Amino acid sequence: MAGSWESQVKEEVGDVTILINNAGVVTGKSFLNTPDHLVEKSFLVNAISHFWTCKAFLPAMVKANHGHLVCISSIAGLVGINGLSDYSSSKFAAFGFAESLFLELTMIMKTKVKSTIVCPYFIKTGMFEGCTTKYPLLLPLLEQEYVAQKIFNAILEEQVYLIIPKFAYVALFLKQIISPKMMIALGEYLGVDTCMTSFTGRVKAEELQMETKRKEQ
Repeated sequence: MAGSWESQVKEEVGDVTILINNAGVVTGKSFLNTPDHLVEKSFLVNAISHFWTCKAFLPAMVKANHGHLVCISSIAGLVGINGLSDYSSSKFAAFGFAESLFLELTMIMKTKVKSTIVCPYFIKTGMFEGCTTKYPLLLPLLEQEYVAQKIFNAILEEQVYLIIPKFAYVALFLKQIISPKMMIALGEYLGVDTCMTSFTGRVKAEELQMETKRKEQ
């Protein structure tokens, strides 16, 4: 599935030694209101693309016995979030692929190709425009520069798992040991049930800005 872009990259920069799979799209609609083509798009961009980029650039890393694969998954790739059925499931897929590949590379192939799997909460990129957080001290909407620095440090330290913010480690641990009813109560307490209520997304935000400019003119 790798096309001319692979040849172009190799021609311009040579073999890739660090691959960061960061592309992502979000629909932000309830499951029954999500069109089929957007479900497919979520999986193609958020998960399937990881297969093709790794297929394209991993062989050279394995041959050189050197390289680093970085998967940007999401907190939504570790726990389901209301209003993100397609996004969450595609990020689960990305996480599963990256973790499986990490185990394959280290346990079976015995290579020195490293893996880092990143699971951040909502980042202020515009993609999750309109999303809210009930307790910003516990689950803050993350600044791009902060997340980038954390990822950079994790790569340098060869950290396999990176979850941001740190409180998410506690919430994910509780998810494994409490009952479903308690998990729902915890989610409601943290505001997970309402965080997507005012979601607009990058496209809608841009449309609103254009409409505002037209009105001002």
